[in-house]
Amino acid sequence: MSTTPPPSAVDLDDKAGTDRPPDDDGAFGWLRALGPRGRRAFAGAFGGYALDSYDYFTLPLSMVALSAYFGLNSGQTGLFTTVTLVVSAVGGAVAGVVADRIGRVKALMITVITYAVFTVACGFAPNYETLLVFRALQGLGFGGEWAVGAILVAEYATAKNRGRTLGAIQSSWAVGWGLAVIVYTLVFQFMDDDIAWRVMFFTGALPALLVVYVRRNVHDAPEAAAERERSTEKGSFTAIFKPDLLRTTLFAVLLSTGVQGGYYTLATWVPTYLKEDRGLTVVGTGGYLTLLISGAFLGYLTGGYLTDKLGRKRNITLFAFLSGACIAAYTNIPDGANGLLLVLGFPLGFCMSAIFSGFGSFLSELYPAAVRGTGQGFTYNTGRAVGAVFPTTVGFLADSWGVGGALIFGAFGYALAVVALLGLPETRGRELL
Repeated sequence: MSTTPPPSAVDLDDKAGTDRPPDDDGAFGWLRALGPRGRRAFAGAFGGYALDSYDYFTLPLSMVALSAYFGLNSGQTGLFTTVTLVVSAVGGAVAGVVADRIGRVKALMITVITYAVFTVACGFAPNYETLLVFRALQGLGFGGEWAVGAILVAEYATAKNRGRTLGAIQSSWAVGWGLAVIVYTLVFQFMDDDIAWRVMFFTGALPALLVVYVRRNVHDAPEAAAERERSTEKGSFTAIFKPDLLRTTLFAVLLSTGVQGGYYTLATWVPTYLKEDRGLTVVGTGGYLTLLISGAFLGYLTGGYLTDKLGRKRNITLFAFLSGACIAAYTNIPDGANGLLLVLGFPLGFCMSAIFSGFGSFLSELYPAAVRGTGQGFTYNTGRAVGAVFPTTVGFLADSWGVGGALIFGAFGYALAVVALLGLPETRGRELL
């Protein structure tokens, strides 16, 4: 144990602020309880994850245009997603270690800059192979942003409200997704497809503005930072595989694999399904996705509330079952029943997003401060990489089964997540030390 003396109570009060209100009840009590510094951290993490989502969806939304431009089959287009998610595992795991070593805020800025630069680079790609490389490099930043931002906010949040606070952070994914759909609809309405997909990637430069805000206004939670400094166990991959954390790490990876395998299958292929199997126009696809995204936004917020009320494990179990049921219903609607397809989009988006709301708090609470970034970054993003097999599998199956039929494969991931919970403890109410 380090001999560095802990900071005094006065020092901590000065850094963290005794401005954290004692009243954390009410609809926005969780936000008040963060205090001024915590709310600035929340804004930085919320914006970072929203723009992370925006940059991610520039590809799935442009998939049909890209396929036509480069003459790709379903397997090749599915490989874009797989490469992004596999490389994101590396980026996320490394970002977690970096966050434990140099701090959450510095790591957050690095990840945002990385995904922004390579999203823009995708717009300059002259061929399929180059685009695949740029998309893979974009995954480095994409993989790290969520884990780092979630930990930054989790360390400011109270135990009572951590679930809904992190659920609100997760809801920014739907905000970024919605923004991407709006920009996509406008760009593809007024530009030829051969140039529109490039413009979509160029708009990925937006996160540069966020970095300026984070650099000037956001700081690590001082109590957690002090705890990291006192510990001799700095972030490292070997630390999370030591006997006391090995079981947690393995089951957390399995949990992440299941949930993300199901999610990314849907996020990647639903736009293509609406176009190819349902024959919807660009505007029609945007309309259908509006309900899906609205459901996702409310799902994140509701799931965050329930993860505090029911517990982390019960919330995930509940929405794993509901998500699987929605997939089965969504992909078995009879031809011509597009009105029913529209109605089911809302509960599908709601359920597959609510399951994620507990992840930020759950994974943060499973690891001590000194290796929290490493643990969360590794487990979440390794699960993302293994789960990336799902969209590619759907891509290859789509050639023979059709996209709608192949999507049912995503339901398997949710069953896997429920099994993984058997090996993890309930952490509701746990303080972050």
